[in-house]
Parts: sequence; C-alpha cells; structure tokens
Amino acid sequence: MKIVIINYGAGNIQSIKFAVQRLGHEAILSHDAEEIKAADKVIFPGVGEASSAMKMLKETGLDKIIPNLKQPVLGICLGMQLMCHSSEEGNTKGLSIFDVDVHRFTNEVKVPQIGWNQIAELKSDLFEGIKEEEFIYLVHSFYAPICKETIATTNYGLKYSTALQKDNFYGTQFHPEKSSKAGTQILKNFLNL
Repeated sequence: MKIVIINYGAGNIQSIKFAVQRLGHEAILSHDAEEIKAADKVIFPGVGEASSAMKMLKETGLDKIIPNLKQPVLGICLGMQLMCHSSEEGNTKGLSIFDVDVHRFTNEVKVPQIGWNQIAELKSDLFEGIKEEEFIYLVHSFYAPICKETIATTNYGLKYSTALQKDNFYGTQFHPEKSSKAGTQILKNFLNL
C-alpha cells in the first residue's frame, strides 16, 4: 500500500509518519502532485495558521489537486479545517470539500483547547471498534460547527464537529497520531478503508 503524507510545510509530519510505521506501514512525505495522485491513501496534516498554510498549498498547486483526489484522504487538525469552505483564521478561503465554515472559539472557554477530550455520536467506519466517549487529543483555537458532514462531535463550551466525512474525504480535528488506543485504532481504520 502506498501512503503519502502531504508535505507542504505546515504539518507535524514526522509524528504521523512514525504512527503509520507503528502500524506496520511506510509512508512517503511528498508535495509532488503525481506521487500524491498515485497513492492508495493520502494524509493531509496541518499545524499552524490557516492563511499561511493555504498560501503554501496555492504556491505548490496542491489547492487544485487535493479536492480532486479519488482515494481515501484524511485531513488532520488544520488539514481538516483547510478542507472546509472557509476559516475565520486569517479570513481564509478553504478547499470547499466540506460545506462548513470554521469559527474561532469564544473567550468563554480557554483558547486554545489543549489536551484530552471525548468524542461522541460516531457515525463512520473510521470509528469501528471505538466506543462513545473515548478520549482523543486536541490542540486548536478554531472549530467546525455541526453540519451534514459531521461524523463525530466533541463538547468544549459548545458541541462541534470533531470529525467530518464526505465521500472519500475524512477530517479529524483531533490528532489520531498521538499514541492513545483510540487514536491508533482510528488511524488503522483509515488505512484499512
């Protein structure tokens, strides 16, 4: 199986690569369009600020490649947010894969949300073997509201989408590469899709 982690300068790519290796697979780090299109599975990570990350995607032409991929694609954290229609962070237009706009948490909660929280309302093969209220790891100041593509929710001052799915595209606000039982199982499920 050919697994490509998109390397566009805005990701925690090494920790994802090591998590894939722990599951017995090798992953290639690449920003090459042909290599990405030829992959069996694509992981689209992201850490940092939305407008800067989107600028890097546009400079490499990946903003046109990613929405047209046909194989399973997993966006993680900022990667998931960039797959949405837009983000309030830097007033950024996203890839419009998911039909939802990303908003900033209000100051009624501690921002960013950092640490372990629970996932609920699980609705996808991505969560096979995962129980309701399992703990996952999150680090973010922005969130995707509940929408028709929501496949898991989390509560942090309000209920929001902690995972999204549309066709072959999956997004997790949480970090499945963090070594928790649930995170490992979710990454394994994605690789088995």
